[in-house]
Amino acid sequence: MPELPEVEVVRRGVERWAVGRTVRTAEVLHPRSARRHTEGPADLAARMTGRTIAAARRRGKYLWLPVGDDEALLVHLGMSGQLIVDDPDRPPEKHLRARFTFTDGGPDLRFIDQRTFGHLMLTATENGIPEPIAHIAPDPLEDAFDEEAFHRALRRRRTGVKRALLDQSLISGVGNIYADEALWRAKMHWARPTETLTRAEVTRLLTGVREVMTAALEAGGTSFDSLYVNVNGESGYFSRSLNVYGRRDEPCARCGSAIRRDAFMNRSSFTCPTCQPRPRRAHS
Repeated sequence: MPELPEVEVVRRGVERWAVGRTVRTAEVLHPRSARRHTEGPADLAARMTGRTIAAARRRGKYLWLPVGDDEALLVHLGMSGQLIVDDPDRPPEKHLRARFTFTDGGPDLRFIDQRTFGHLMLTATENGIPEPIAHIAPDPLEDAFDEEAFHRALRRRRTGVKRALLDQSLISGVGNIYADEALWRAKMHWARPTETLTRAEVTRLLTGVREVMTAALEAGGTSFDSLYVNVNGESGYFSRSLNVYGRRDEPCARCGSAIRRDAFMNRSSFTCPTCQPRPRRAHS
């Protein structure tokens, strides 16, 4: 599933290619892609026609395109969603779910989603944030992110630190891959109880989160297959730089110990048993 760096790469591409342009036609080609738009796909298409895209913004794994009148097109990529900028004359892609053409005759904006877990919706905004995601916390790359409030929330939550990193009400945009990578950088086990974290340890953890996300942004995101591509159809390459995720039994780049895989929330957690020893008191 695309995580914060992948969505930010897409946002930057949309900002470059679509902002300031006016929609000439809008089509929603699969009803599931507009399932969160309560009035249905035809209404979404009709209301997007003639609207000018004012900006491209993101919080965590969501991005949105303000279109005036305190409304925005909210986009969630789901497991396999892609926003592609494409030649208007190019035939529709196999899994094309929505298409926006523009009055200037330039490249289309196309939403492609093989698994149809992603969605689009036109929604009201409040203070610039789409109402459906108002509950989502700022992400660690935003100026609005409050480190001290995050530390206090961790102390109250009494859970494992990785569960906390995946909790979008505490911190947004961190998924399974980047949580493992950030914890490795911070030399912290995923089951460490949050109530035991000191202020200095939280700072170290957030530094790890920001470092791994910044590195992923520079590499264009993480891609393990052809399903994630940016707006130009190019896959990310950060997967080549992962230190622990998916590297079971391979040597740790820091100490040489074999990377360990543990089951975690129907997924996996990867750690170095030497650099990230399991705490005596742990939360699963």
